[in-house]
Amino acid sequence: MLIALLSFTAAAALIVVLPGPDTLVVVRGVVQGGRVAGLRTSLGVLSGLVLWVLAAVLGLSAMLKASEYGYTALKFLGAAYLIYMGAQSLRAMIRGAALGEQPTVPQASSWRSGGFTAGFLTDLLNPKIGVLFVSLLPGFVPAGHSVTGTTLLLGGVFIALTAVYCGVLIAAAGTVTSWMQTPRTRRLLDGIAGVALIGFGAKLVTER
Repeated sequence: MLIALLSFTAAAALIVVLPGPDTLVVVRGVVQGGRVAGLRTSLGVLSGLVLWVLAAVLGLSAMLKASEYGYTALKFLGAAYLIYMGAQSLRAMIRGAALGEQPTVPQASSWRSGGFTAGFLTDLLNPKIGVLFVSLLPGFVPAGHSVTGTTLLLGGVFIALTAVYCGVLIAAAGTVTSWMQTPRTRRLLDGIAGVALIGFGAKLVTER
């Protein structure tokens, strides 16, 4: 069991650190609202992962993988949401350019507007996460061990690694928050985030 756990941890760590929509949406949260918004976005991402782990345990992810229509519908919803967020970032960049060099100050926000919903929906509407779990987790369940218990354990490891990674992102971004909040830099980052999010959305639609 220990060997399986260590092997899964190594594989999961590689998957977690690969840049993707979750990483980008957390960084976007930090850019737009500082560490607090980044933390809220991270909690949204982690909440989405918890639901996907539970879905994998209950077999819902396997059903999603088997259902072409269900997978396609969720894929398009996820792509539409990523493209929407990308458009919002580009809109923020254009609005910032129209205001010239006037500094922008992050405003206090609710959990919904502060990034939690963005992180939660970005993760929940990505069918690849569910397919990843149903494809990856069973391969690390040792013979003779409880499938449900081991799947929960491995899912918990994946969530913990994601939490650590998000924490590192927030801490690293927090050291340059003042630089990120300057009008010129923020417009640049909003533009990069907008293009990247739209790119991720387009990629999600076109990939099989």
